[in-house]
Amino acid sequence: MKSKIRWGIMGCGRIAQKFAADLSLVKDAELIAVASRDSAKAKEFSDRFGAKHVHGNYEELAMNPEVDVIYIATPHSFHYENTLLCLKHSKAVLCEKPFAINSRQATEMIEMARAKGVFLMEALWTKFLPHYQMAQELVNDNKLGEVKSVIANFGFRLNDQAPKRLTDPALGGGTLLDIGIYNVFMALSFLGKPDRIEAVMTSSIPNVDEQCSIIFRYDNGAMAQLFSTFLSNTSTEVEIHGTEARIKLASRFYEPSSVIELRTNVKDKGTVVKVKKGKGMGYEYEARHVNECLKKGLTESPVLTHADTILLMETLDEIRRIGGITYAAD
Repeated sequence: MKSKIRWGIMGCGRIAQKFAADLSLVKDAELIAVASRDSAKAKEFSDRFGAKHVHGNYEELAMNPEVDVIYIATPHSFHYENTLLCLKHSKAVLCEKPFAINSRQATEMIEMARAKGVFLMEALWTKFLPHYQMAQELVNDNKLGEVKSVIANFGFRLNDQAPKRLTDPALGGGTLLDIGIYNVFMALSFLGKPDRIEAVMTSSIPNVDEQCSIIFRYDNGAMAQLFSTFLSNTSTEVEIHGTEARIKLASRFYEPSSVIELRTNVKDKGTVVKVKKGKGMGYEYEARHVNECLKKGLTESPVLTHADTILLMETLDEIRRIGGITYAAD
């Protein structure tokens, strides 16, 4: 296998810029090509991050023989078609979250990757961050006892400069697929698939949830309470409660700035568990993992499996069904 994995980036928006900056911290990675439907934007992106090839359309990137893997950072309503395009040309893919609009699309994407024998993974970066992995270790080592509840909040108030994708139903707009997905991911991580789901979604825009309240119920008595909103600024924290102790992922739990507080009882003031943070913004961890998988010849991540992605998408589908939010792709 070559010493460096050659990356292409599809889409040149804000997240793509963060990913490109962090990719420079991955020693065995090289940004070789970028693509945007706006050729001037692609050129500007390339000049900033040093890509060799600039493409004014996505198919040119997918066909570039020098590219080993493509990071898809387009709006999530386009993830399905963009991923299939890359897989058609046998390019490995790291696709931003949400992986697709619904589980039907996700299943087709995964089936095509398997048929082509090509690597495909959802870019749910939180899964690879040190603080999340430390929280998982605390739970797996039974430091909390049996986990009985997860409480997650994620919200911010939209302003006039908010991107259109957040409020446009044609682009899969709403809190659930943009920020609520992190809440659902956390609940599934620490409690597993719920036995029953309750959900309420409210909005002034048809088929776009501005607020989303979810309860997961489990036959063993465990529960998850999840809330996302575009109407107010919430604490953006996750609490995981066990029979013996509890932990809190504070200060923007979904990104590497989060810290872990561990408490053994109500009166315990808590212990702050220090988590070593890398030099980047957090995207380097998933990029590094993809490189490792490709060098091993894997077509599926052992950390974020295709089954994990399907479970998450099916759960999001069910929440939208209960909440009464549908998209054209459904």
